[in-house]
Amino acid sequence: MQSCWFGDVEAGQCTPFTGDSAAYARRVREIRTSMDPFVPPDWQQAVACGVCRDRAEYLALLQKVCIAGSEQAVREQYAAKDVELLQMVRTLDEMDTVTNVLSERVADWYQIRHPSFSRKYRRTPAHVLVKSISERNRERGGGGGALGKVAAEITSLADARTALAKEVSARACDVMPNTSALIGGLVAARLLSHAGGLKELSRLPASAIQVLGARTALFAHIRTHAPSPKHGIIFQHRRVHNAPREVRGKVARVLAGKLAIAARLDYYRGCAVPVFLDDAQARIDRAGTVEGEGDKQQ
Repeated sequence: MQSCWFGDVEAGQCTPFTGDSAAYARRVREIRTSMDPFVPPDWQQAVACGVCRDRAEYLALLQKVCIAGSEQAVREQYAAKDVELLQMVRTLDEMDTVTNVLSERVADWYQIRHPSFSRKYRRTPAHVLVKSISERNRERGGGGGALGKVAAEITSLADARTALAKEVSARACDVMPNTSALIGGLVAARLLSHAGGLKELSRLPASAIQVLGARTALFAHIRTHAPSPKHGIIFQHRRVHNAPREVRGKVARVLAGKLAIAARLDYYRGCAVPVFLDDAQARIDRAGTVEGEGDKQQ
């Protein structure tokens, strides 16, 4: 028997499939057939099966089925638990970029208005200056002019960014409980963002997770034979950036190995595994000592 999207063909006889466009779309996704004896169906078979009357009606029905299948796929994609987290962390990164760029622009603007501030500005971070301008604008009841209003908006955006960061961390702990337990919600969410999703992250080897986010350094290593990067995003975690330099690469490698397992547990189980987490934390702690386990970082 050969199963087609419009019916089943066996011994020259066709049994039409009945249902709406969504039912046809589900049937298309469920059909499994061997490709060796498979012959692609055409509109004439569909007419003989009684599904349609001519080629135009066949194409119209096929279009409806394809659209229904696409809608089902989109709904399933958006229903995944990591989709919203992915958008949240990308929004967070965009807010960081916008805030930093605008803060530098306001600092340059303020420097033009107050040339004597130039030397002091070099020692004052832009975001600190913006906050100071915003506070003075508030004390004046919004009478700080355009510069004060822009600084106030940047400060408001920075506050929204802080609130979003807390939401991202909390959501990451729900979506990626094991990964978040190892490196924290924010870093886990950024790993998810760079990988493209939890499914994609769970399929990455430990070596790829270790340098995830170090694209520039990795390509420089490939093109110019510069030293290969030992870590990417995971450098943000205290276990890596606080580790002694001589064992930092080893800590990153061990942590990446445990993260590869944690991502798989998060994707396939979706809950924290205390036994794994306790063992992983102990292994990472041992890697952070200068002697490690007798194998120093080369």
